[in-house]
Amino acid sequence: MRTLIAAIAFGVMATPSAMAQSRGELLYTTHCISCHTTEMHWRDNRSAKDWSGLKFQVRRWQDASSLGWSESDIQQVTRYLNDTIYRFEPTDASVSSLGKGR
Repeated sequence: MRTLIAAIAFGVMATPSAMAQSRGELLYTTHCISCHTTEMHWRDNRSAKDWSGLKFQVRRWQDASSLGWSESDIQQVTRYLNDTIYRFEPTDASVSSLGKGR
């Protein structure tokens, strides 16, 4: 019985961290990660060379997958990828008004 209570308590404690995902991370992990692993982003001949190129690729692939993301969704996924992998200097004026998306 104590094991069951401990497992339930652990599950409840783990839930807030799952909810702390940004919208960009949630969209990426839901729709993109099955094909676009981290290794793809680190390859030598990657398509994205700067912020604008990264945003272009996010828009391109969501369109190719018929996801119907809003401009905000595209911006959030671009920010998530940039914050976690690419580290390009954002060039869009809308980036500062968007915040971190959390």
